Amino acid sequence: MSVNTPISFKERKKSSQLPPPNTVGFTGWIRKNLFSNLTNTLLTIISLYILYLILPPLFNWAIFDADFTGTIGKECNSEGACWAWVDQRINQFLYGFYPADSYWRVNLSLFLLAPALAYLLFENLPFNRYGRWFSLLYPLLAAVLLLGGFGLEEVTTDKFGGFMLNLVAGLAGIVLSLPIGILLALGRRSKLPLIKLFCIIFIELIRGVPLITLLFVAVIIVQLFLPPQVSLDQLFRVMIMITVFASAYMAEVIRGGLQAIPNGQYEAAQAMGLKYWQSMRLIILPQALKISIPGIVNTFIGLFKDTTLVIIIGLFDILGQARLLQTNPNWMGKVDHETFLFASLFFFVICFSMSRYSINLEKRLDTTNK
Repeated sequence: MSVNTPISFKERKKSSQLPPPNTVGFTGWIRKNLFSNLTNTLLTIISLYILYLILPPLFNWAIFDADFTGTIGKECNSEGACWAWVDQRINQFLYGFYPADSYWRVNLSLFLLAPALAYLLFENLPFNRYGRWFSLLYPLLAAVLLLGGFGLEEVTTDKFGGFMLNLVAGLAGIVLSLPIGILLALGRRSKLPLIKLFCIIFIELIRGVPLITLLFVAVIIVQLFLPPQVSLDQLFRVMIMITVFASAYMAEVIRGGLQAIPNGQYEAAQAMGLKYWQSMRLIILPQALKISIPGIVNTFIGLFKDTTLVIIIGLFDILGQARLLQTNPNWMGKVDHETFLFASLFFFVICFSMSRYSINLEKRLDTTNK
């Protein structure tokens, strides 16, 4: 368009409706969130200065001045981090004491975990109907792969360790604690006295005891109450206690969501002629779970991090493997910070992913602005 060409009314109206360029995009986000007023500007400058003081020394220690090669800790001579152990001990951190020739079974379980979770967490995926059935069958399939059977060599659970142990215990607790927590929450609000009393006692008793105490009960006391010919696997007992602990907290989170539902929703369900379980499944629980999403995911994140407590009862998860390497004579005094940083990155990736999915799920289910 030349300089002298007149602008039509539609073009002037369209241009007048567009927001100023400095209020949208990356520039607009910076102006809105970092420099919107004097207080935010000062806080942004202070934060940048703190990052300036922290990040350069951290990168120098972790990357630029670090040692990445070597077979023992004495070969790390620089002032930076010693990452030579990663090449030597990475399998121990990931698989624990699992047989090396069976690592493929763990890898295959993790590979199959991705579609199993995807069909549970996301909608409109290809072959969605069959994918949901695969998600339901995945726990059994993973158990066969990890423990053996059907032609696979058996592997006892005392060989489980490293990050694999955290995933097994954490996922088991997460998958089982949600439905059990829902039942406990409904039971606590039940009009049947015995069911209500049982749920109240269960929830308050479990929430009043530290998880580490329950783990000691699982390892030491539970077996005393079983017949001599019955022996429960130690990891199985630990997973039961982790699930029980998480279920009690989950029940209170969901009960809060149930109490937030207006009485009109219950009355509407009754007016439609729906029975108790029908009204809960179709009307009440979907709304309660939607309200409770932040609390549910927060409980999941706390549960996954609490799996590190198994180190107290002699199970070597990824944190236990870090402590084990720190006491190794070949690496003692050289990897004290590095191993903990390595373990923390694994937990950060998992917990941050759960947090981001929670936020996206809340936005997807939000109907206030639709």
